Amino acid sequence: QSPFLSSSHPSLPPSSFTMAPKKSTKPKGKAPAKASTASKVDPLFPSRPRSFNVGGAIRPAGRDLSRFVRWPKYVRIQRQRAVLYQRLKVPPAINQFTKAIGKNEAAGVFKLLNNYRPETTAAKKQRQRGDAAAAAKGKGKTANVPYQLKFGLKHVTTLVEEKKASIVLIACDVDPIELVLWLPALCRKMEVPFLIVKDKARLGTLVHQKTAAVVALTGVNKEDEAKLKIFQELGLEKFNKNAELMRKWGGGIMGLKTQAKLDKRAKAVAAEDAKKAASLKR
Repeated sequence: QSPFLSSSHPSLPPSSFTMAPKKSTKPKGKAPAKASTASKVDPLFPSRPRSFNVGGAIRPAGRDLSRFVRWPKYVRIQRQRAVLYQRLKVPPAINQFTKAIGKNEAAGVFKLLNNYRPETTAAKKQRQRGDAAAAAKGKGKTANVPYQLKFGLKHVTTLVEEKKASIVLIACDVDPIELVLWLPALCRKMEVPFLIVKDKARLGTLVHQKTAAVVALTGVNKEDEAKLKIFQELGLEKFNKNAELMRKWGGGIMGLKTQAKLDKRAKAVAAEDAKKAASLKR
C-alpha cells in the first residue's frame, strides 16, 4: 500500500482525503405535476395587451403629436423663416419671388428646356472628335455647337447684360436671396424676358447639378421657336411689365391667436360705439 494514499500518513491530516459519494440505484420518481395556472378566457372582457413603445397604445387616438417632436435644427430654422416671412412686412423686391409660375405653365417650360440640356463630358468629346475629323478631311466645317442651357450667376449675368439671353429662369428658393435679388431688375432694364419658377433643385437637374439658382437660353432650334415665343410673352406679361408685382408688399399676416385677439377687440369697440349711439338718441 502506498504511503501517500494512507490516511495515517504523518504529514497529512486524517480528513484531507474524502471519497466520492456512491451513486444511488433507486429510480427517481417524477415530480408532481403543477396545477395549471392558465386563467380561463372571459368572452365578455377579452384581453387587450398594450404596447408601451413610441407611438403605441399610449398615443391618444387621432391626436397629432408632431408639435411635441424635437425637430432637427435646420427644420426649425426653415419653419421659423417661413413664419417670419408671413409676420414681417416683405418689400416688393423680395416678395416677387413668392409669385412663381403655375404648375401647368412650369411643366411646359421644363419640357422645352429638357431638349436643351448641356452636353455631358463624353458627348462633348465625341462631338469635338467628329468636328476635328471633318476639318481634317478639308471640308472646313465650323464647330457645330448645339443650343444648350447656360447656368451660373456670372455667366447668365453677362448674357443678360449683352442681351444674348432669349429667356432667363430664376429659382424662387435661392438662399441667401441676395444672390439673385438684383437679377429681375437687370432683366427689366435690358428687356430680357424672365420667369420665376419652383425650384432650384429642379433647375439643377436640367444642368446636371444638385441645384442651380438661374439658367438661361440663348436660342432654340427652328421647330421650337413658336414655343419659346409663347414663354417669352408669358414672362413679359407676368414679370417684366407687371407694375403691380413691383409695388405690392408681402407679409403682415398675423398668427391665429393675434387674429382672434384683434377680432375680440374690434367687437368690443363696436359694442361700445353702439351703446354711445343709443345713449345719444335718448
